[in-house]
Amino acid sequence: MKKVLLLLLLSPVLIANAQVLRNRTTKLMGSRWQITIVAKDSLTAEQNIDVVIAEVSRIENLISDWKPETQIGQVNSNAGIKPVKVKKEVFDLTKRALNLSRLTDGAFDISFAAMDRIWKFDGSMTAMPTPEGIKRSVEKVGYKNIILDSVHSTIFLKLKGMKIGFGALGEGYAADKCRKLMLAKGIKAGIVNGSGDMSTWGRQPDGSYWNIGITNPFKEDTIITAIPLKQSAVVTSGSYEKFVVFNGKRYSHIINPATGYPATGLISVSIFGPSAERANGFSTSMMVLGKDAALKFIKQFPAYHYIIITDEGQIFSSPQLHFKKHQLNK
Repeated sequence: MKKVLLLLLLSPVLIANAQVLRNRTTKLMGSRWQITIVAKDSLTAEQNIDVVIAEVSRIENLISDWKPETQIGQVNSNAGIKPVKVKKEVFDLTKRALNLSRLTDGAFDISFAAMDRIWKFDGSMTAMPTPEGIKRSVEKVGYKNIILDSVHSTIFLKLKGMKIGFGALGEGYAADKCRKLMLAKGIKAGIVNGSGDMSTWGRQPDGSYWNIGITNPFKEDTIITAIPLKQSAVVTSGSYEKFVVFNGKRYSHIINPATGYPATGLISVSIFGPSAERANGFSTSMMVLGKDAALKFIKQFPAYHYIIITDEGQIFSSPQLHFKKHQLNK
């Protein structure tokens, strides 16, 4: 659902004020993760990177919809059959995801996992799917058919064949959890970057802010701006690589779960704010909503700031980001 358009710009100073920066790249949740820790010495930094990896793996083994043995895997296996009891952590994450579905009127929907993949973005499509085929592709999608029982901590999918999956929202959640865990352990600075869902805290060893570069979606080897990350998280959703064009209209790989049609109109949405989980949900939803509805939506949440780029290269951004550019050359 998400194409990452972020570049982390690290200071060249790795040791200052008795602080050491270490980072490691690994594969977790099926994606590329980069973990950066600032600590008093290399051993402490490396040990805490290990703790972060273990925490992400723990969360993956609770919520992955690709593994039948996880709690979400069991929920999906019992769709249309019976409710499944889950841990409070999983229940609460599902509850927040459903609340986002209601806020966006289904532009975000964790039951998208049941969608038939009839759109192909590998160059093999020569014609649009039929309206009938598109309608059938989302027959099992619908957050209103997800029943939560807070008394018994159960999740029930009403329709056989339904599935839920957190996708990149789960990556944002895991990144936030790891930040909280590191702060509790006394690690005062770092970044947990789950496939572009960045949860950050503190500053670089030289005292400067973490800098985030937003890639120009029309020129992949350039950035349009570098923003000091004074808030805790940043996420970008985009579609500049995976799309198809029919009759002169561009259709992105991000599908509207309510209709089965690809999102159109926006090529990139970057969200800055306190939570990577929530920023991810917002960026994905806004790609589906389109410019006007997206701007109306995000302004309900003043703690979150945005940079939106349309298919035509127009840029809209929060005044708080002090980003002056309004148009990109395609």
